[in-house]
Amino acid sequence: MRAALIWLLLALPVWAGNDRAGTFDYYVMALSWSPNWCALEGDARHSPQCDTSKDHGWILHGLWPQYHRGYPSYCNTAERPPSQGMTAQMADIMGTSGLAWHQWKKHGTCSGLSAADYYALSRAAFATVVRPPVFRKITKRMKLPASVIEAAFLQANPGFERDGITITCRDGMIQEARICLSRDLKPVPCGQDVVRDCRMKDAIFDPVR
Repeated sequence: MRAALIWLLLALPVWAGNDRAGTFDYYVMALSWSPNWCALEGDARHSPQCDTSKDHGWILHGLWPQYHRGYPSYCNTAERPPSQGMTAQMADIMGTSGLAWHQWKKHGTCSGLSAADYYALSRAAFATVVRPPVFRKITKRMKLPASVIEAAFLQANPGFERDGITITCRDGMIQEARICLSRDLKPVPCGQDVVRDCRMKDAIFDPVR
């Protein structure tokens, strides 16, 4: 029993709060499928991200500094926090300024960059990935294997490898595509605690509103 508990603890991701800013191995860029997030919690929050006029599909959840095992968070940094104007300018790809602020506070502080540079890098990372247009053609709720999402991203981005992208699910729905990138935004393999694909064969996928 003790050996099994030790193995379980070693297998879990490591959260290293207050790590040193700028010390990490690679980035994980998380792309969230906005219609599903809205169905799960955004609508209940009356989030502006879920306003049908926004037409959000894949949005940038965040660009996360990552260790080969675990990740730093809420790092001590001498950099000034972003202004309201800076976070508002990220809402077009992140859904809300509130998310942009939270991502800086939890992850951006660990990048070793200024807030302006972190947001600029996040936008550049978002621009490097082709979001498969086929998902915007879906017109009604459907169920599909999570592997279909990964296959579509791999087809749309020939430079990607299977070990550099993972699809996550939450409460029976497709949640995110997480893509591993180097510091200069080149595709890299994900660590073992990141590359854990959702295995669902019938994950719910809502259409763009």
